[in-house]
Amino acid sequence: MNSSTVIDVDRLTIDYGTFRAVEDLSLEVRRGELYALLGTNGAGKTSTLEVIEGHRAPTSGTVRILGEDPRHRKAVRPRTGIMLQESGFAADLGVLETLSLIGSLTGREDRPERVLDLVGLTAKAATRVAALSGGEKRRLDFATAVYGSPELIFLDEPTTGLDIQSRDDLWSTVDRLREDGATIVLTTHYLEEAQQRADRIGLMHEGTLRMQGTVGELTATLPGTITFGLDDAALAHLPLESSATGAGTRVIRTQALQQDLRTLLNWAETHGTVLHELAAGPTRLDDVFRAVSRD
Repeated sequence: MNSSTVIDVDRLTIDYGTFRAVEDLSLEVRRGELYALLGTNGAGKTSTLEVIEGHRAPTSGTVRILGEDPRHRKAVRPRTGIMLQESGFAADLGVLETLSLIGSLTGREDRPERVLDLVGLTAKAATRVAALSGGEKRRLDFATAVYGSPELIFLDEPTTGLDIQSRDDLWSTVDRLREDGATIVLTTHYLEEAQQRADRIGLMHEGTLRMQGTVGELTATLPGTITFGLDDAALAHLPLESSATGAGTRVIRTQALQQDLRTLLNWAETHGTVLHELAAGPTRLDDVFRAVSRD
């Protein structure tokens, strides 16, 4: 594990009795990047993260975070923040009390008031956790993860239950943490968030890591598309192979998007043909996700 690697997973296997949840999985997360680990339901993503976060022992393989075994809590906990899907805070404690308690358990130093202001919960400082809305509880979850500005932060479905403004505020905070050098591991069902924000993405399915790379690298594995409407009389003369979409339009699937789009436009101009509702673009991450889940 070199100095630029924050998480190093080598040939990880996780069994639950006779059931193999994760098999021979290897990945690394580099310092300062936002790495999104995505997967279909039952892909083994949660089990993988439980091992990486130190909550579970691997059946075989090795995991190191920040150069340490993640189960070495005394060494790792002060340097990592974890936002779970549900943290299970004590309902009768106040927001400030909860953050102060969790903050003290992490071994990280900070001012609870500063963190509440960071996540927009200053006005709720004296409110009992039981009286918070779902979105406010998620902001409190986030506050406990970023308390003390840890080097490595795990965000598990961080924007679930948040309104648009709260989502924007959360990502602005993440951006500032990254500017200060933090490394982020994200899991989310909002694929557009991963597509917009992740430096690299790992796609899991049925216990294995099927693909890994930048958004551009992943989407380049599938053809781009050109869609358009066309009068039936011109269809026979199209310069490129197309297929019907079932919505009265045609689609051209291509690995040479720019070149084929130019060919189509030149043909349309030469023949005085109108391409109705023309749209072109590379494949999206959700298309790659679907392709992986069909394998």
